[in-house]
Amino acid sequence: MTQIEAAKTGKITDEMRAAAASEDRPIEYIREMIERGRVVIPNNTGRKARIVPIGQGLRTKVNASIGTSSDIIDVAEEVEKARAAEAAGADTLMELSVGGDLDAIRKEVIAAVDLPVGSVPLYQAFKEAIERYHDPNKLTEELLFDVIERQCADGIAFMAVHCGLTRLTVERLHKQGYRYGGLVSRGGSYMVGWMLANNKENPLYERFDRVVEIFKRYDCVLSLGNGLRAGATHDSLDRAQVQELVINCELANIGQDMGCQMMCEGPGHLPLDDIEANVRLQKRMSDNAPFYVLGPLVTDIAAGYDHISAAIGAAEAARHGADLICYVTPAEHLALPNRADVVEGVRAARIAAHSGDMVKLGANARDRDMSKARRDLRWDDQARLGLFGERAAEIRASRAPEQPDTCTMCGSFCALDNVGVHFKESLKTGGKL
Repeated sequence: MTQIEAAKTGKITDEMRAAAASEDRPIEYIREMIERGRVVIPNNTGRKARIVPIGQGLRTKVNASIGTSSDIIDVAEEVEKARAAEAAGADTLMELSVGGDLDAIRKEVIAAVDLPVGSVPLYQAFKEAIERYHDPNKLTEELLFDVIERQCADGIAFMAVHCGLTRLTVERLHKQGYRYGGLVSRGGSYMVGWMLANNKENPLYERFDRVVEIFKRYDCVLSLGNGLRAGATHDSLDRAQVQELVINCELANIGQDMGCQMMCEGPGHLPLDDIEANVRLQKRMSDNAPFYVLGPLVTDIAAGYDHISAAIGAAEAARHGADLICYVTPAEHLALPNRADVVEGVRAARIAAHSGDMVKLGANARDRDMSKARRDLRWDDQARLGLFGERAAEIRASRAPEQPDTCTMCGSFCALDNVGVHFKESLKTGGKL
């Protein structure tokens, strides 16, 4: 029985209890939200992983993606990056290797972390088609479904599957006649090529019932991939992207009715003023199914600092209701991320998630306490309250002040130190902070 099937019968599972405890929410709230398809718990029945509930009314979660490329195949490095992402505070991990022995790499990464691990099965399916038939467009339906089953059996907790990328969405793209950023989804671009070469419908859409059947056996969360997401801000919310979003939202509700946990994905690159509209569209059309956002990057010219561009967009998306944000690293658009890139990407995404939750959930008590600690020059408390207190303390120690209660930014000209004594005395006869 899947989590959503259990919830529909009124059953409270151990996973629901753990989810409620981790979010400090009533157990019945978690059960009801799972029943309504608004919360998912990525937790493959064949593997014990950390319980990470994702969805409405819960803390915005952060995903980190790692994996080999065709140019760099270093399994030990990918395992180290996975562990670094977990230590940096990622909530979930995606293993997205395309080079080397993908089955072996996936198993090693899953074994190295406690996080729920996700994947994109089209990568492996098309890689194996190339190896067997020397042509990705000779991918067979049976090979595609075999890869999905294999990855579920290995313990994958959630999977981005491009079910909504149909002949209708490709037709929209043709009629539109242009794309400034082209097709930037690896799995999506291969599936478009397959449909055009074979003049057939996407089997993931045509046999959606078979996809759901596999996922239900493992209670794996089916995350509806965004193959036509915008790869440039000028492609934001174009007809092709929105057509796929409409189909994904329909499939999310169909999958839920069939007893499968579902998420929707999007949107890629969006200017700031399109982000709210994108989130609202997804939430309205899917009846508030969890939304997993990639980026969104708010400018196309920040290569080298795209983790900052994405953090700006992710904060805005989280504010308006996005539930899971995929980090972007400084290496985006340039190279395979290294360990340092992974850590920076996770940290930037965590800042974005918290910034959005301050508005979405009113989660600002920690910020208030940090403000008081700064006002009172309580440096140990500042380190404890900060998202990255160890790093903050490290920076302060590297440029130690002469006066231990200040910092070298102001030294003896510290505004808080100069006025603080008089301000605190005035509070004794006035208001209380």
